[in-house]
Amino acid sequence: MDLPTNTFKRGLSEGIPQFGLWAAFADAYVTEAVASTGFDWLLIDNEHAPNDLRSSLAQLQAMAPYHSHPVVRPVRSDTALIKQLLDIGAQTLLLPMIDTPEQALGAVAATRYPPQGVRGVGAALARASRWNRIPGYLDKATDGICVLVQVETTLGLRNLAAIAEVDGVDGVFFGPADLSASMGLLGKGGAEPVREAIRNGIAVVRKAGKAAGVLAPDEPYAREYLAAGATFVAIGTDVSLLTGAATKLLATYKDPSRQSVTREKGGY
Repeated sequence: MDLPTNTFKRGLSEGIPQFGLWAAFADAYVTEAVASTGFDWLLIDNEHAPNDLRSSLAQLQAMAPYHSHPVVRPVRSDTALIKQLLDIGAQTLLLPMIDTPEQALGAVAATRYPPQGVRGVGAALARASRWNRIPGYLDKATDGICVLVQVETTLGLRNLAAIAEVDGVDGVFFGPADLSASMGLLGKGGAEPVREAIRNGIAVVRKAGKAAGVLAPDEPYAREYLAAGATFVAIGTDVSLLTGAATKLLATYKDPSRQSVTREKGGY
């Protein structure tokens, strides 16, 4: 049995744009349904969605047969939480609120076994090693791990070049919502100063030879960031897709202007 190939990490290294979707319903059945559509990656969110270790595990298992690669975001960049997520088989982590290179170094160390890092050794009990059925897992594990750090404050932007240079950081992800709040533009993630900061940030990250990512559910912004050099872009959320489609469907029947058209066509 071989170590699973991290297709997402490979795609980033080859410069192939990776299009993703936020999976925030915290439900394996929903996540599997979305995985079947073919997104390059899905974000299993533990920071702002009601996920825990068990629900994250269920979603990792549900996604396993599909092309979509699971990216897991813990509630915070914490060594113990990172250890647990890696042990249940997450290979790619999105670590929130990284403001300094020291925090980035700590995040990377949490994903490496000693002496390169501080990850606890319990692979014999873990899904990650297929319960000790992957020969040499302890030596190979790092090859399959992808570390993405999230820069979402003005402090993080000031330290961006140093963060991006940290060995073991595979990519830097920009969070427009928190970044806009940090810039004094709460709720205005699409404001030009925020987008300019992200475009400039993408350039800094790419100059360091790392992948740059961003959440951009609005198509014009997504294309703007792709043109600026973003490599992995979340182009929507499962929550917005469902609520948007449901709202549109209901309006088809409850909107007075559309109702009159329906009656005329239906002859009643």
